[in-house]
Amino acid sequence: MSFSIPSLVLALIAFLILYFLLNKYAFGPLFSVMEKRRELVLQQINEASQTREQAVAYVEEQKQALQDARKEAYDIIEQSRQTSSKQTEQLLEQAKAEAARIKEEAVRDIQSEKNKAVEALRSELGSASVKIASKLLEKEVSSDAAQEELVDQYLKEVGGRS
Repeated sequence: MSFSIPSLVLALIAFLILYFLLNKYAFGPLFSVMEKRRELVLQQINEASQTREQAVAYVEEQKQALQDARKEAYDIIEQSRQTSSKQTEQLLEQAKAEAARIKEEAVRDIQSEKNKAVEALRSELGSASVKIASKLLEKEVSSDAAQEELVDQYLKEVGGRS
């Protein structure tokens, strides 16, 4: 294989012309397209990174909101328990006060009825004594046994009426 210099020079000139034409018409637009593609890929990577950061922030917000909602629900439940406990205590106090009032009223009523009964008994006893005395005076009994019998008889009479 032999190389001739004129064909080597001709090949070298053809290569340089081809390189110059490719550089002017093909490499420029090709590199431009590749650069645009690289910028698009970088932009998409940046957008994906931002979207991921936003998603992480949103998840954290949701976790915080859920935790706040749980705390608020717990506070509401605790407040309801306290309110219920207070209402129960108030109802018990009211019931005790009402029972004490009813008891006092019943004691007064019993005392009043007792006083009426004692007064009625005194009145009855007084009238019975007067009747016994008048009967004794009517009969003028001299023996004690007869007087006693008369008193017993009258007390049976009075006892039978009531």
